[in-house]
Amino acid sequence: MHITRTRKEKTLLFLQIMLPVLVTQLGLFSMTFADTVMSGNYSSNDLAGVAIGSSIWVPINTGLSGILIAITPIVSQLVGARKIKDVPYSVIQGSYLSIIMAIIVLFIGFFTLNPILNNMSLEPHVREVAHDYLVALSWGIVPLFFYSVLRSFIDALGQTRISMLITLTALPINVLFNYFLIFGKFGFPELGGVGSGVASAITYWLILFISIVVIMKIHPFKEYNIFKKWIAFSFKECISILKIGIPIGLAIFFESSIFAAVTLLMSSFDTITIAAHQTAMNFASFLYMVPLSISMALTIVVGFEVGGKRFNDAREYSRIGTVFAVGMALVFGIVLYFFRAEIASIYTKDVEVISLASHFLIFALFFQLSDAIMAPIQGALRGYKDVNVTFILSFSSFWVIGLPTGYVFANYTSMGAFGYWVGLIVGLAIGAISLASRLLYIQKRKFVIKTM
Repeated sequence: MHITRTRKEKTLLFLQIMLPVLVTQLGLFSMTFADTVMSGNYSSNDLAGVAIGSSIWVPINTGLSGILIAITPIVSQLVGARKIKDVPYSVIQGSYLSIIMAIIVLFIGFFTLNPILNNMSLEPHVREVAHDYLVALSWGIVPLFFYSVLRSFIDALGQTRISMLITLTALPINVLFNYFLIFGKFGFPELGGVGSGVASAITYWLILFISIVVIMKIHPFKEYNIFKKWIAFSFKECISILKIGIPIGLAIFFESSIFAAVTLLMSSFDTITIAAHQTAMNFASFLYMVPLSISMALTIVVGFEVGGKRFNDAREYSRIGTVFAVGMALVFGIVLYFFRAEIASIYTKDVEVISLASHFLIFALFFQLSDAIMAPIQGALRGYKDVNVTFILSFSSFWVIGLPTGYVFANYTSMGAFGYWVGLIVGLAIGAISLASRLLYIQKRKFVIKTM
């Protein structure tokens, strides 16, 4: 990270940070995609088991990893304020916290996994695959959470290209072990869908090891001496991290879980409708990687400028990120509108599903516009460490307004399944407007502080 003077310099630095984040997110998305596709090629029951296991794990992982994202604004503000000596302390405390969180998840999972699966109407083999997949995956929870902290530190320094390279290294490793362990190749045991869980756990340990080596051996990370000396556990510092991280994690959890909730509510519709919904939702999730990456990049650059009390520069970055996101959303919107049938045909050859999914993708067009405003603003607010009000606004937009509105339209009008999408769009739009208002308020207050 470095100080920029002109809008052109800011735009170039923003893109330099954001594009590797985008590649990283697409790489992580591809890992999940590979697990699903390769398990499906083994058997439909294994695919179902892995899908059930993933549906349980992903919201938990997303929310808890969101808590650890707090390290990004903490470190970026410290670096911006030139408090370099304080960085190792925060990173190590975040590492302790990640291990504690992983142990808690393992402890809770030990007692709750079987009751959760037993309450589902699953075929015996599907239940067995889901259970064993999650047990296998659990061996990688500690390194996964630990890596989340180290990645946040790496990204906070603006070195998102390094995170990208680590992820791109992990992707072929994950696919290779999937191949070995799912299908039992080259002397490895044939584990079916469970093998993808084992492969993921192995991959998490490898990327943690790679990250530690990078931080200890490569410039500029090695100058911070993160692992050079023992730092005692601080309950007070962990609480400080949690005060920032819990609202971030909850906001991410409730935002991601709303889509799972809608999918569950749509289970009352016929198979074609559910398949069409899933097709459109999956592609919308794929496109969401762009505003999400912009959001993560804004947390870094805004946090850096706020730490250095360069509030006008932080404001300028917020504008650049939002304008870029809206511009990309307009491009995606055009593609969605004119090629929606072709996009749907990537997922299925069923003519009825393609036709219905094409209609859902029109609603996805409005998703992109709202996400293009909401996601970058969330990232900017995290850079300011303004997370409590942001969480409340996000929760209210989706769960208090969006979901009930969707339920009413879906069940009490002629819109049917499309009603849920209308509700999501309403929630996203209200969230975008309310968060934009919050960001303007924060920036005005920060600017007043700067001129006093």
